[in-house]
Amino acid sequence: MKSSTREVRQSLTMTALEKVPSASESTSPETRRTFTRIIAVANQKGGVGKTDLTVNLSCQLAAAGKRVLLIDMDPQANATDYLVGPDTPVVKTMADLLLEDGVSLGDVLLRHCRENLDVAPGSGDLSACQIRLANDINMQFKLKKKLKELKEDGEYDFVVIDTPPSLGILTVNALTAANQVLIPVQTQYFAMEGVVQLLETIRKIKEDINPGLEVLGAVLTLYDRRTLLSREVEAKVRNGFTDGTVFSTVIPVNVRLAEAPSYHKSIFEYDSDCNGARAYGKLAEEILSCLEA
Repeated sequence: MKSSTREVRQSLTMTALEKVPSASESTSPETRRTFTRIIAVANQKGGVGKTDLTVNLSCQLAAAGKRVLLIDMDPQANATDYLVGPDTPVVKTMADLLLEDGVSLGDVLLRHCRENLDVAPGSGDLSACQIRLANDINMQFKLKKKLKELKEDGEYDFVVIDTPPSLGILTVNALTAANQVLIPVQTQYFAMEGVVQLLETIRKIKEDINPGLEVLGAVLTLYDRRTLLSREVEAKVRNGFTDGTVFSTVIPVNVRLAEAPSYHKSIFEYDSDCNGARAYGKLAEEILSCLEA
């Protein structure tokens, strides 16, 4: 690693990252509520770099001084494994939060997982959780109800939710609780097919359950500038995606991004000088500029 995490943090506090108010800058609960943004990162297609996007964007925002909560709603719990080492005790997970009325968000949190970053861990128990929730009245509101207190006290500037690669109950819960959806799109041939299905689900949830839900935008991932296919898919997505912004920053194919999770490190901790880290730095600034507009 050629530069320190401190240097990355300092560079991230420039321009757009400075302009989004933090929760601590607010003076009243009513004001603080305004700045708690809940972003679901979703795509029912697997292997699109969704967890990479969730983790590294969350770490990027936290490094810029924003208070961030990462919620892992995926039964694979890859986002949790990304940042939480095997020696860290995990007592309760998101499965307990969704299924048990007596469990609060505070009971689940792994606090100070990184500076300014807390994690609500996922686990394999979320698979069984889906089956139990299927028989529950108003099952789609479980997460939203648990996050109500969080939104009211303004503890976080951002809540970023990693969702499973499906359009099942867990993803619907995330979309019902969220203000915005960020969609990773792999630059492969069938990329837009999964996105069309997701957008239809978002429209239904917006119409029937969560009228405040908006598409924040799409991020092109696993992009290989050397291949004609990546460039063709990029053009197709930019021309065909009309439901929100297609961010100009693309996340490249990068071996360092692939290696980082095995060390339980974000890309900024693992190699802050690599192409992947630089891309996520630019993406964070671009997203925050979009939120300002």
